[in-house]
Order: sequence, then C-alpha cells, then structure tokens
Amino acid sequence: MEDWFPLFCGAAVGLVLWRLLVVYAFTGKPRAPGSRAFKTLVVLGSGGHTAEMLNVVEMLRSERYSPRIYLAAASDNMSLPRARAAEEKSSSAATLDGCLQGARHYLQIYRSREVGQSYLTSVVTTLMAIAHALWVVFRIRPDVVLCNGPGTCLPVCVAAFLLKVLGLKWATLVYIESIARVQKLSLTGLILYRLHAMDLFYVQWPQLKERFPRSLYVGRLM
Repeated sequence: MEDWFPLFCGAAVGLVLWRLLVVYAFTGKPRAPGSRAFKTLVVLGSGGHTAEMLNVVEMLRSERYSPRIYLAAASDNMSLPRARAAEEKSSSAATLDGCLQGARHYLQIYRSREVGQSYLTSVVTTLMAIAHALWVVFRIRPDVVLCNGPGTCLPVCVAAFLLKVLGLKWATLVYIESIARVQKLSLTGLILYRLHAMDLFYVQWPQLKERFPRSLYVGRLM
C-alpha cells in the first residue's frame, strides 16, 4: 500500500497538470456557437459596473442566452433589483412567454474585498469568496460567464476555469473591461489577463489594445 500511494499521488498530479495544459491550449478559442441556448452567468459589480453590464446584456438575444443567472456581492443591495427591473422591462416590451420570463435567477455571493478593506484581511475574505464561488459555479455549471471588472468576478472566473480543468463543464469566459479604463486595466482585469484565464477579453479603447495585444478591441460596447 505504501509503495502504491506515492505512485497514485504522482499520477493524479500529472493528470491535473496535463489537463491544465489542455485547457490553456484551448483558452481563447471559443467553440462554434451552434444552435442551442447557453446558460449564462452574469456577474454584476456595483454602480457603473452594473450599468455597463446591463447595457451589454440588453444586446444579447434573450432566447439564445437563457437561462440567465445574475450574480452580485452579498453587500450590494442595488445591482440585483436593477437587473430584475431591466429583465422585466425587456420581457414586457418583447411580450415573451411565461417560460422565458421565468428563466432568470438572481443570486448573491461573498465579496472578496470591500472598498477600503486592508489587503491583509482581504486574503481571508478572498478565500471565503472563492469557496462560495466554487459552490455556486459548480452548482450552476454555466455555458457562458460574463463579467466586467468588479472584484466579485475574480473568484467566479477562477471557479469556472477550475470547472474546465476538472472536465466538468467547458464554460466560455468573457471579460469586458470598463469604459472608464482608458490607459490601464483594472486590477481584476490585469490579474485575469496575466493568468490567461479568459476566452474573450475586450477593451474599449484602442490604446489598451496596443498595450495588451491579446485583448480585443471592437469599439465601444456601451
């Protein structure tokens, strides 16, 4: 038994490393969309982040990106009501059927770091947020994850990336940098860019595209 245990651990580590290399090899190469609907996880920030993300969601085809699950920080009391109001307005205007109107869900998650929180204590809260994100994302298993910069999206993206590594779900991770970021990326954007974790990484200013060549610039998205 003792002789087999190191071999088993070595094989397990090797398998994870091989799977990690496979995921990185295909990151940035989204699969062809096909004709099915995509379960879409939308990560909301607060204030301007939420407004920008709701503008992006408004451009999506409701029947294609459905069901939609909106995720916000537990301390954010504004974003989910705004998302619900936007969905109800969109549903009413499009006279969608009851099935599609009911395909919207609204969840909260621990925030990894509050504004003004010390970096030392944020280590603990970030670990808690990652654990909570793992539970939520593993339960949802989304096809698409949309985010645009709030710290809340970092543990969510880590959890969705881990889904790929474990072979449980291949989610397309989409990051849209805030239009307020003109000369440099946000901290969250910079971390995700350096980690090569996102399949699509959009910036909204051409000078950011020059500084970060793996990003995509298609003009203003909001």
